[in-house]
Amino acid sequence: MDDKIENKAEELKGQVKEGAGKATDDHELEAEGRADQASGNLKQAGEKAKDAVKNVFKK
Repeated sequence: MDDKIENKAEELKGQVKEGAGKATDDHELEAEGRADQASGNLKQAGEKAKDAVKNVFKK
């Protein structure tokens, strides 16, 4: 459960960075925010895949 929370927090942090970058016209910060979001999303997908595998073997 902790990994899922951390991954979601990383995604949200990326959204904040992207928004701040757009607001301040800081393209580097904006890109960093998008990268953080992508990383968080990828990690969340991995967690979902692990959960799916666990559910298959529980049956």
